[in-house]
Amino acid sequence: MFRVELSKQVRRWRTWLLAAALAGVPILVVVAVRLSPPPPQNSQDAPPFLLQIVRNGLFTPLTGLALVQPFFMSLAIGLFAGDAIAGEAQSGTLRYLLVRPVRRPRLITSKYAAAMTLTGTLLLIVICSGLLAGGIVFGIHPMPTLSGTTLSVADGLARILASGAFILLAASGIVAVGMWISTLTDSGPGAIVATVIVAIASQIADQIPSLHAIQPFLPTHGWLGYTGLFRFPVDLATMREGLTVSAAYTAVFLTLAVWRFRRRDIAS
Repeated sequence: MFRVELSKQVRRWRTWLLAAALAGVPILVVVAVRLSPPPPQNSQDAPPFLLQIVRNGLFTPLTGLALVQPFFMSLAIGLFAGDAIAGEAQSGTLRYLLVRPVRRPRLITSKYAAAMTLTGTLLLIVICSGLLAGGIVFGIHPMPTLSGTTLSVADGLARILASGAFILLAASGIVAVGMWISTLTDSGPGAIVATVIVAIASQIADQIPSLHAIQPFLPTHGWLGYTGLFRFPVDLATMREGLTVSAAYTAVFLTLAVWRFRRRDIAS
């Protein structure tokens, strides 16, 4: 079931268009920085690691991840998770899919695993595109950390990959929310939009100081915790918070998705 869902998504043009768009983000950053290097006085408004790109192309994939995380990753989650069940229902293929000897909980978990795999693949594309573009234009050098120490190229690459893995795991809660939303409606576009709205609204709320009381409970809380990997010693506190809240959302909303889907009438 997992392989079927994965191959179905890979054959869709929207998946390839989204992959091309995400691959283009680091390339666009490199071109922009090369043509017009950002002045140091704008460092507070710049995405993490942007100013360091001109000295080391190894920072390009990190900046690419920071740029795609707020919107493009939310869109990808909406397309892969929000449309998972609702899209099948809208097209009329859901009841035929369930004619096979496939238990509904297995269908939900397979689609969830496929959504996570595809989201992770897109993040890997961003990293590879950033390394290629940044390396060609600015070169690959040992990486200075936010604490002033220096990482070797191999260690820097390992932490960049770890950052991508953390971002994927931190997004697992939103993917589960998208799966749950997908079981509530027969409208694929509606489920996609609702999932994207939840992801973006949570990120906005997480940046508003007056909402500090609820921020630890938001599904996107701690999404930028991967920056702690580039400190010495490594700061894992925010990463643990992000992974904990994501694990909680994953457990709760996957359970709700299975419960809702098992009670749903697919006959019509």
